[in-house]
Amino acid sequence: MDTTSATKNTGSVTAIRGSVVDVRFPIKLPAIYNLLFSPDKKIVLEVQTQLDEQKVRTVAFTPTQHLARGMLIEDSGAPLMAPVGDNILSRMFNVFGHSIDGRPTPSQISWQSVHASPPPLSRRSTKTEMFVTGIKIIDVLMPLERGGKTGLFGGAGVGKTVLLSEMIHNMLGHQQGVSIFCGIGERCREGEELYRDMQQAGVLPHMVMLFGQMNEPPGSRFRIGHAALTMAEYFRDKQQRDVLLLIDNIFRFIQAGSEVSGLMGQMPSRMGYQPTMATELASLQERIANTDKAAITSIQAVYVPADDFTDPAAVHTFSHLSSTIVLSRKRASEGLYPAIDPLLSSSKIATPGIIGERHYQIAQDVRRTLAQYDELKDIIAMLGLDQLSATDREVVSRARRLEHFFTQPFVTTESFTGLEGKSVQLEQTLDGCERILNGEFNQFPENALYMIGSVDEAHIASSASVAANNNE
Repeated sequence: MDTTSATKNTGSVTAIRGSVVDVRFPIKLPAIYNLLFSPDKKIVLEVQTQLDEQKVRTVAFTPTQHLARGMLIEDSGAPLMAPVGDNILSRMFNVFGHSIDGRPTPSQISWQSVHASPPPLSRRSTKTEMFVTGIKIIDVLMPLERGGKTGLFGGAGVGKTVLLSEMIHNMLGHQQGVSIFCGIGERCREGEELYRDMQQAGVLPHMVMLFGQMNEPPGSRFRIGHAALTMAEYFRDKQQRDVLLLIDNIFRFIQAGSEVSGLMGQMPSRMGYQPTMATELASLQERIANTDKAAITSIQAVYVPADDFTDPAAVHTFSHLSSTIVLSRKRASEGLYPAIDPLLSSSKIATPGIIGERHYQIAQDVRRTLAQYDELKDIIAMLGLDQLSATDREVVSRARRLEHFFTQPFVTTESFTGLEGKSVQLEQTLDGCERILNGEFNQFPENALYMIGSVDEAHIASSASVAANNNE
């Protein structure tokens, strides 16, 4: 943070309530969102409201245990700034733009305010386009919108990080873009592991990572999302590059805002949330958009409190999402990776007018087949497959082959699976689904379709399987 131009407008602390600090400035009142510093620069505050002609109420971005009434505070004369430029790539930052990866501070960077307005309607693209990921099940059943927002629902150990890292890798292959990972309320362990995983996968040179960690004050966690968006907007607007913005977890952004609101003394709204939740969330989400030059596409992990989808935090988040991806622990336990539940996941752009009539019909046929199989699972468990009618057995056969076809080896998991990663073109995936639905692969063993790229690889896998059986 560059503070060389800081003015010497000085005030003194009058009250401290956790992360909320009141400061009195007798000469000149600081502007809203200005940063205030202690003389040693160890304590950083952000102005939230002006209480009267001489007092401001601030939120701390750093721990406040060393603050005391009467302590001098200096007005920086500027809001929170984020570093932008090519040299921020492959680096990890905190909310102040300080590098936290143990490497030297990046050089030849500029600083930009984290507070910005969404792009005006005149600059927005009016064309709805599909964001191709190269991941078969996503591209067919829950296509992502370029410049849209996707919710990723999944607990620990179901492949959420692997899925995110594969999307980052494929982003480079398809769009030649930039990826930004923003950890809001992340555990320190998760951030360190993700950094190492991205380094091993070879995608770190094309991404930026920011963390407002779980142990940091709510003000820091609340602003880290805005800092990440500022970097994303730089690459979109100045360099006209597509950006993939990954946020984990958007619920913790709302949670941090709720903490700040409570400490500020605002009257809580329904279920204890801040009355300004909708506005705060919209101020972040509306900046994620596609313009006539480039787009910011966002994938956000979403925690649903107590699995209650009527919770205000979930309701307000869903209103911004264009597609949802639900990860299933059951599918992960069956070895069906990526462990995406095709029946619970959905997309608003999966309509004939956007993705095309052929894609839409194939997706509907796939969903119908998988839904019928899901209904038959209880009967199969009780009576066995042989008790089904010939028509139902045909449905089960095709559904199982579709499930196996939707598995996919990832580039980011090559080192521990030994399988070469595959990024599959949409046309190849649609062709494969169509041929499976038409019964072309009914005589093939299910495993011939497991962990392959295009469906033509099943012929090779089947031949290898037959040869192995003959040798036995």
